[in-house]
Amino acid sequence: MSSFRLDGKAAIITGGAGGLGRSMVKQYAEAGANVVVTSRNLESCQKIVDEVKADGGNALAVSVDITVPEQVDSMIEQTVKEYGALDAIVNNAGRWGKGHAAEDTPLDEWNDIIEQNLTGCFICCMSAGRQMLKQGGGKIINISSTAGSKGNPGQLHYSAAKAAVLSLTNNLAMMWSKDNINVNAILPGLIATEELKGYGIIPSREDEDGNPLPPLTLPPEPENVADLAVFLASPASDMLTGELYPIRAWMKSERFWQ
Repeated sequence: MSSFRLDGKAAIITGGAGGLGRSMVKQYAEAGANVVVTSRNLESCQKIVDEVKADGGNALAVSVDITVPEQVDSMIEQTVKEYGALDAIVNNAGRWGKGHAAEDTPLDEWNDIIEQNLTGCFICCMSAGRQMLKQGGGKIINISSTAGSKGNPGQLHYSAAKAAVLSLTNNLAMMWSKDNINVNAILPGLIATEELKGYGIIPSREDEDGNPLPPLTLPPEPENVADLAVFLASPASDMLTGELYPIRAWMKSERFWQ
């Protein structure tokens, strides 16, 4: 078996029905994993599961609200019951907030964004970690954002939550290193998901004359994020923990404030 494969591994993808999650589900399945696809919308998860199975993969749909500990524990239990273990979890679920001037950031929206992006990730890490401690190891992959490393003016709540995910990742990596639990984070920048394309904020891949632009000057695709997520769940990453991996091209807006 290639060290980059996931044959027989059981992996949970939270937020598995979204733009990034969908790509991760598909590529985990292609790499041989048994994939548990989760979100609050069971119907959307089941649709992706059906697609995976039609392509010869193995997957299970589970409805879960990551901010409810009992539902997260049930998600872990269903995974172990179905596949015998939990080898990897990708904590991908989360959401953007509305843009505000700093002084106009509503407290209720701040609390909601922190809960969805940080507290939910913490709850999933704790539940998955307890299972991995029992079985002698596993891989935890937290999806943060470049907003957490360089900031994102107008998104104080989202940036703060994603920055805290980086701290959570580093602390858990240290605290669980003796237990063979790898904890790493991926920091996507502007990614060319279908949702963002719909908002019209993804630049064209061609110039005014129809010539293709250099790929490294353009936003990465969801598949590029999924590639790294698969690697971090594979045996090839066994000696990597507490690391933060940006996924971004060389766009000025991804590197500097202005």
